[in-house]
Formats: sequence, structure tokens, C-alpha cells
Amino acid sequence: MDYQLTVDGLDETIPGGTNILLVHPSTGETDRIDTEFLKTDTDHFFVISTRTTAREVSQKLEYYDVDETKAVILDTLSVERGYSRRSSKNVHYVSAPDDLDGIIEQTERFFDEYDGKLRVSFDSVTELAYYAGEDEAREAVERILELIDEHDAVGLFHLSDEVHDDDVEEGYRELFDRVIDLDVEGNVEFDD
Repeated sequence: MDYQLTVDGLDETIPGGTNILLVHPSTGETDRIDTEFLKTDTDHFFVISTRTTAREVSQKLEYYDVDETKAVILDTLSVERGYSRRSSKNVHYVSAPDDLDGIIEQTERFFDEYDGKLRVSFDSVTELAYYAGEDEAREAVERILELIDEHDAVGLFHLSDEVHDDDVEEGYRELFDRVIDLDVEGNVEFDD
């Protein structure tokens, strides 16, 4: 299965199983790229949020005019922060931001429940590493990449270039099929 990749003026076709790394500064405006990725040529999408709550993800989707009926959101923060939470068909929670087994389980559940053109947004790998540790985060990312590939989906994973050691960032760059570099001015560079 092929997918349209329409991000920041780029318009091309990518095969299912493609995973893209979005490398950005800590203050980078990633929402625009994330929502452009999610709104095009998709039947359902799964947002794994280790950086913001489900409510904030919903606000982002609404602001950028993304069809929320296609969204399934995994909120990893609200339980730990003590925020009120209401699970629904489209919003799920795990017990803590470092609940890697829970994150993997919810990702598997998404793929079990939905068919068609499926996209995954992981925002962010950096926050996951902050909570769970670099090695553990890397293992979880690798497992999710395998699931995306198995289910002929596509994924976009956020990584801050100001936080990780150079060798860690380079390791992630090598792990992904494509890399998008976003600079502080909002300029985008695509790498195959």
C-alpha cells in the first residue's frame, strides 16, 4: 500500500512501512509538520503523546483542521500528573510516561482494531527518553517501528536535536527510512 506524503510543500508517494524521523530544535514548531502528515491520505491515525495531554492533542488537531474522527490518542501524561481523564473509544491512557509495555500494548491494540491506511505520530522520542531512559526508549521505538512495518502503516517520530548526545541522534537517523530536519526558523530539509 502506498501513501501520499504531503509535508511543507513536499508531495510524493511513500510505501507502507516507511518511518520518518522529524529532528527539530527544542523550541521548534513541529505541530504544522505533524498535522500535515496526519491529515493526508489516511483512514485512521494513532497519536502517541509523551509530551502533551490528550486534551492538548485534540486542540492541536482542531486548530490545524485535522479530522478528529480518524484519531486515536494515547495520553501518557495525565495519570501521572493527576489530571482528570475520561477513556473513550478514541482516547486511551497508560499509567505513566515510562510505561513502555503499556505504550506497546496500546499500539498493538490500535493496529488490531483498525484497517486501511494507518498513520502513527510519536511525539516525542525525546520525552520518552527523559522519563524511561535512552536505552529503554530506543527499544520501545524499535518495537513500534516493527509494528508499523508489519501493518503496512507509516510513522512520524519527533526527536529534539538539542538534548541527545550526537551518537544517540545519529543512531536514530540511521534507524529511520527518511529524516526531516526542522530548524529554528521553521525551514525544512528532507533527507532520503
